[in-house]
Amino acid sequence: MSFTVIRGNLVDALARNMQPVEIQLQDGKISSILSLDGPVPDLSLPFILPGFIDAHVHIESSMLIPSAFAALAVTHGTVATVSDPHEIANVCGMEGVKFMIENGRKVPFKFYFGAPSCVPATVFETAGDSLDADQVRSLLEMDEVKYLSEMMNFPGAIAGDPEVIAKMDAAKALGKPVDGHAPGLRGEALKTYVERGISTDHECFTLDEALEKIALGMKVIIREGSAAKNFDALHPLLDRYPAMVMFCSDDKHPDSLAAGHINQLCARAVAEGHDVFHMIQAACINPVLHYGLDVGLLKIGDPGDLVLVDNLRDFSVLATYINGQKVAEKGKTLIDTSSINIQPINRFEIGEINKEELRLPAFGNYTHPVIGCKDGQLITDKLELSPLQKDGTWQSDTQNDVLKMVVVNRYHQAPVAIAFVHAFGLKTGAIASSVAHDSHNIVAVGVDDESLCKAINLVIQEKGGVSCVGSNSEWMLPLPIGGLMSADDGQIVAEAYTAIDLAAKALGSTLSAPFMSLSFMALLVIPHVKLSDKGLFDGDAFNFYQPLQN
Repeated sequence: MSFTVIRGNLVDALARNMQPVEIQLQDGKISSILSLDGPVPDLSLPFILPGFIDAHVHIESSMLIPSAFAALAVTHGTVATVSDPHEIANVCGMEGVKFMIENGRKVPFKFYFGAPSCVPATVFETAGDSLDADQVRSLLEMDEVKYLSEMMNFPGAIAGDPEVIAKMDAAKALGKPVDGHAPGLRGEALKTYVERGISTDHECFTLDEALEKIALGMKVIIREGSAAKNFDALHPLLDRYPAMVMFCSDDKHPDSLAAGHINQLCARAVAEGHDVFHMIQAACINPVLHYGLDVGLLKIGDPGDLVLVDNLRDFSVLATYINGQKVAEKGKTLIDTSSINIQPINRFEIGEINKEELRLPAFGNYTHPVIGCKDGQLITDKLELSPLQKDGTWQSDTQNDVLKMVVVNRYHQAPVAIAFVHAFGLKTGAIASSVAHDSHNIVAVGVDDESLCKAINLVIQEKGGVSCVGSNSEWMLPLPIGGLMSADDGQIVAEAYTAIDLAAKALGSTLSAPFMSLSFMALLVIPHVKLSDKGLFDGDAFNFYQPLQN
C-alpha cells in the first residue's frame, strides 16, 4: 500500500476558488482532501493544479518515441496527451500505431491515442501504408484509443465519401469523438463538415474562423507548436468561451519540448490578463471531459494526477504526480527509460540519388507558382516569382531567396519532384529531412544541386533523419524508427537537434525552426501550394499543377 501527503493551495477551476489543503494519496488515488486554514491561499505553500494535457499532438514530431517524450514532458507538468499516431501510421501502418501504444505502456504517463483517419492523407502522394475502415474500427475498439484522429479529408467528409463516412460512423457507434482538421473552412461547407459529427479543430488561424466554428458547436484547440503558432490570434477565446477551448502543441520538436510544454501557454495566457481559472479549464479540464480521459481532476476518488507550481504567473513546475507516483521534481524527470527494449521499425526502400536527377531544364518562362513559406504558419503563399535561369536549367536564386526544393519518394524508386520555395533564406548548402508530413518522403531545400544531393544521400544512408550540408561541413541526426524518431534519451536528441538547427541558421536560414517548416512543405492538406513526391500541388483546387520536366 502506497501513501503520500501533499500540502498546498488547491486551485479548483470549476468551483472558482483556491484554498490551502492537505491531499492524501493512497494506492494511486486521492483518498481525502482536508482543508487547512480557511479559504485564503497560503502563499508559503505551492499551488496544486490538475495535470496539464496536450489536447492534440503527434508524438513523432518530437523525434522521440513515446517513453522518451513522457520523460521530458512530465518535467513541465504534462500528465497526458491526446496523441494522433498519424505520422508513423503513414510509414508503417497498423504496425506503427501498435508500436506507439506498446512503447507508451512502458512508462507512468497517460497516452491516449487516436485511430488515424487519413492514411494515406491524400491520393496525391506516396505513403508507406494505408488504413481502411475495418482497420480503423479495430483500432477504435482498443481501450487506449479514445477518438478518431483529425479528419483531414474534409472534401471527402463534406461530399459523403463512403470510406470516410464508414470511419466516422465506427467512432460514433463506439461513443468516441471525431477530431477535425479544416484550415480556413467557412460557410456552408463548414456547416456540412460539422453536421457529419466533427467535434474539434486545431487548424484555426484567425479569430473570426474560430468564432464561426464555436458557434456551430466545435471545440477549438489553440495550437502553439514549433512551426504553427496560433496563440496570439486565438487567446481571446479563453475568457469568452472557456468551456469550448483547449491547448495543444500539434508538432513540437525536441528542443522546444525540452524548454517547455503546455505550462508555457498557461504563463502566456495569464500574462495576457486572462482569468486563471479559465486557463486551467483549457489546459487541464476540457480535454478530460471532451475525450473521456481517465485523468484526475483533484476530486476525492480521482486518480492522483496533479502538478505543484510555485506561483500562478510563470507556472514553474515543482513536482508532477501521475496515479499518485511522483514522476518529476524541480525540472528533473523521475521516469527511467534506460531498460526499455526498443525494436526499431521502418520502411525505406531506395538507394542513393545522383545530382543529375535534380537537374531541371529551363524552357521559356517559369510558369509555376513559387511556394511562399510563412514563419510560424503551416499555410503557404502562392507567389509569382521566378528562379534563376542559368546554363539551360532552372536554379536557386539566393539573392532573391528563391531556392530549389525537392521531394524524393523513399518507398520506391521514382522521379524526383522539383519546385521552388521562398523565405528559407539559405545562402549556401542544403537541408533535408525524412520528417515530411504526411507521407514522410524526403524533402530538401538547397542552393545548388551538389549540396542538395549530399543532404538527401545522408538521409538515405541512415534510412531516415535530418541533415545539413555546408560548404565544408556536414551534420546528421539519424532517426531510425520510421525515419521519424530516435530511440535515444530526450535530452540527447534535443541537444543534437539544437546543434543541427543552429547549423541550418548559420547557412543563412532566417526561419525560427527551419527543419519544422521544411517538414510541412509537403503537407498537401494545408493550402495554398505544396510539393509532394508526385508534383507541385494546388491546395485550393486540390489537384496538381502541370508537371515540371526534369
